[in-house]
Amino acid sequence: DSTLNMIAVSAMLGDHIAAGIVSGYLHMFGIGSLHTGYTAAVDQWMSRYGTLYSVYIIMRMAGRLAFPIYCFLMVEGFEHTASRYKYASRLLLFAVVSEIPFDLAFNGRLLEAGYQNVFFTLFFGFVMMAGISQADLGGMMGALPKQLFKFAVIVSCMAAAQFLRTDYGAIGVLCMAAVYLFRKKRLYQVIAGCVAFSWELTAPFAFIPVWFYNGKRVWNNKYFFYLFYPVHLLLIYLV
Repeated sequence: DSTLNMIAVSAMLGDHIAAGIVSGYLHMFGIGSLHTGYTAAVDQWMSRYGTLYSVYIIMRMAGRLAFPIYCFLMVEGFEHTASRYKYASRLLLFAVVSEIPFDLAFNGRLLEAGYQNVFFTLFFGFVMMAGISQADLGGMMGALPKQLFKFAVIVSCMAAAQFLRTDYGAIGVLCMAAVYLFRKKRLYQVIAGCVAFSWELTAPFAFIPVWFYNGKRVWNNKYFFYLFYPVHLLLIYLV
């Protein structure tokens, strides 16, 4: 999973540099002229800053690979962790720790209640998986009540993510549910993931490296990936 983590980290870093730094230069150079409706103004803007704009688009599109990979790794982590309670606690801790760097990097404010970082989305996804897992263990429940309970868990976690306006929101939790529900067979999981993420043009390509995932960990330093998120956001804000 170290290779998948590095792919996701690289994609996320490029995406956040584009969103947090490159976009600022584009606005400084008058990106609004692209929406004026005057062809001459658009042509002039593109001739001056078209290359930077193209780099921005490429970095954002490549960045769409990150979240699907993190969803898959979350499913793997949920299935193999020694303590699901500690895993969930760690996600919530870093969600709180990352919120100020997230708000500074993308809003320029110390705290912005209108949009929360992706660790909150991953946390609600983890809670969703825990609820579904608990339903599967409930031997006293009939088939229909069990499916209804799973549906209620998914909808509740989606609603919580949407209410708190987390990154990716309800659809992020739904996509994670698709990857989790089809975890028993890799082919079905990849197909479900591609369908779930089809609303983003490049996101389904994330399931190419997922298909080749062998479960081996090359670099056993999970806290690097947790710490990288708030640290790189803070550095982007400083830049």
